[in-house]
Amino acid sequence: MARVVVLDYGSGNLRSAERALEHAGARVEVTSDHQRAFEADGLVVPGVGAFSACMRGLLEVGGDKVVDRRLNERRPVLGICVGMQILFERGVEHGVEAEGLGRWPGTVERLRSQPLPHMGWNTVSAPGDSALFAGFPPETRFYFVHSFAARDWPDAAPGPEGGEPPRLIRAEHGDSFLAAVEDGVLTATQFHPEKSGEAGIGLLRNWLGTL
Repeated sequence: MARVVVLDYGSGNLRSAERALEHAGARVEVTSDHQRAFEADGLVVPGVGAFSACMRGLLEVGGDKVVDRRLNERRPVLGICVGMQILFERGVEHGVEAEGLGRWPGTVERLRSQPLPHMGWNTVSAPGDSALFAGFPPETRFYFVHSFAARDWPDAAPGPEGGEPPRLIRAEHGDSFLAAVEDGVLTATQFHPEKSGEAGIGLLRNWLGTL
């Protein structure tokens, strides 16, 4: 049974993520302890609310150092919602720009389409070799609640974590945006697996199978 830490930095659906991961078959601990987070088979970085607030909370508990240490030693990390967004270079919300962790290129910005927030069930477009979405038919829906997302991935940008080009999974809400990224040991979803019913549990089970 894989041991997973859900990083507690004051943001995110911690208990919902814990329960969903347990349902998927993991042994789960919610903690901000650096050593426990580093030693786990997998680390989950959740996040809800504003980009800048999540970054501030992450920095206050040294979560950036935990993520860096794990990725530098090729240990899996999964970001969820704003936990995905902060992996990019920067976020811009209501004219306020904040630096992210810079693991991926690009900027998290407000979606152009209406209504906002984009809230509810939506399909995604995943490549056939996706590990996260293996076994899911195209009509599978996942639960989103957000007004901001990363829309673009520079064509020339390599996959900094996996060496090979990352798998980019998109969704549509009037406008195309990144719904998930698979980049070696670094993986993230803009939607909430822990709120996506059996589809979300299946996706988490797929992730656990990669640890």
